[in-house]
Amino acid sequence: MNEADALELLRAAIWTVLIGSGPAVAAAMFVGLIIALFQALTQVQEATLTFVPKIIAVFVALMIAAPFIGGQIYAFTERVYLRIEKTF
Repeated sequence: MNEADALELLRAAIWTVLIGSGPAVAAAMFVGLIIALFQALTQVQEATLTFVPKIIAVFVALMIAAPFIGGQIYAFTERVYLRIEKTF
């Protein structure tokens, strides 16, 4: 394995992490934006109001996107194993 192969695997690993974490981050951002708007409009500054809905939204997003995330990780793992098989 040379430097180009290592960099390609590193790029693919970073891309897999970004794609895998995307649904949870997007759900947290969307719910956070809605809650921030609600707090700004009503001037309710309750600390637990920001955390609990975000946690619930992240868990729901992860449950819904679990097959997609697992598929991405599986595809990356197959790619790594094929590289190992061809190299050795």
